[in-house]
Amino acid sequence: MSKYPGLDPRELKPATMEKGALDGLRVLDVATMMAGPWAATYLADFGADVVKVELPVKGDPVRAWGSQVEGTALAWKGLSRNKRLITLALNTVEGQQMLLRLVKEFDVLVENYRPGVMERWGLSPEKLLEANPRLIILRTSGYGQDGPYAPKPGFGTLAEAFSGLSYITGAEDRPPVLSGYPLADGVTALAGAMAILAAVYWRDVNGGTGQVIDNAIIEANYRLIDYTMLDYEKLGIVRERTGNRLGDLAPRNSYETADGGWVAISGGTQGIVERLFHCINRPELIDDPRFENNASRIKNVHALDEAIAAWMIQHTEEHILRVFDEQGVSGAPVNNVAQIADNEHFRARNLLLSIDDPELGLTSTVHVHPRMSATPGGVKFLGGTIGRDNESFYLEEIGLSREEFDALMAAGAI
Repeated sequence: MSKYPGLDPRELKPATMEKGALDGLRVLDVATMMAGPWAATYLADFGADVVKVELPVKGDPVRAWGSQVEGTALAWKGLSRNKRLITLALNTVEGQQMLLRLVKEFDVLVENYRPGVMERWGLSPEKLLEANPRLIILRTSGYGQDGPYAPKPGFGTLAEAFSGLSYITGAEDRPPVLSGYPLADGVTALAGAMAILAAVYWRDVNGGTGQVIDNAIIEANYRLIDYTMLDYEKLGIVRERTGNRLGDLAPRNSYETADGGWVAISGGTQGIVERLFHCINRPELIDDPRFENNASRIKNVHALDEAIAAWMIQHTEEHILRVFDEQGVSGAPVNNVAQIADNEHFRARNLLLSIDDPELGLTSTVHVHPRMSATPGGVKFLGGTIGRDNESFYLEEIGLSREEFDALMAAGAI
């Protein structure tokens, strides 16, 4: 039970698992860390049967990450929700033989070992597709499966830097900024889940076959900022850091309020900007040549921000947001996690649901996103202990005898 007044799981709607759009899709998740497994989690939320493979005894490295409650990593709980958990050592001959046996029963395999590792283990895409020609293989790596940097170790942090995303993030007079969260992994996971669904559609609807998806973390993140290359190609512009401003739009910034809060503004249309000038009691700025259109506002953004900030700092966050709502100006508070937990809109939307976890007790989990009307999917359980489903999976589902199971255990394969 949470000890913090902003979030009591007893007040949340219980999590449920309803019919999912991916019911019947079977996914074998042999990936580690974040980007690869996270893609499988998205599929599991919508009903796919995801079997998560970990190393025996040690488990996935995420189990040692971040905040812990009595030895349980909180990050693991959400990352591995809705997944059955088994162990299998792919670096053993017995484990490799078992994987080739297992893939015959699955639609999708998700892996994110460094390029060449699966090949050294005798588990190349060719071998896997020979065992199951309909298999879709998602290969997530830092730099992609080929190219001079392919053998390098790749993590989301490095991808933010290498892709150019970090270079344009941060204040003008400060160093580049890395995200305070595994942003690059999340972006890559979404791209991977989307690609899997595209491959499934081609295979099952258009009469296609299995195939390999090369999901490079650097490329998934570069895709977010790809039009900056056109700036460079056509105009010779190398986009630099601009703090909270955006080189394409003004005003766009966050402004401090009288009570220490912060409010973000995006002047997405001319009408919004003009209404904003009325809100800050500066209607004369509408006809000011410096601010009459988006192009002129970008050129004079420092003066524009000064005018807005001078009004914002005189009023409380509550007052500012109320005035903005009344006048149809787009603004939002810069929320921390405690404010999100207590926000009336998030509560009305059931952003967080409650679920009874064997290790954490009653706790919260984020609602499935996006929301689907006919096949919403849901949450059955959170990530659990290492090898939780070994016996039911290997003995009952795969049909190993107790002797075979014990022999694999003795060999360190499971």
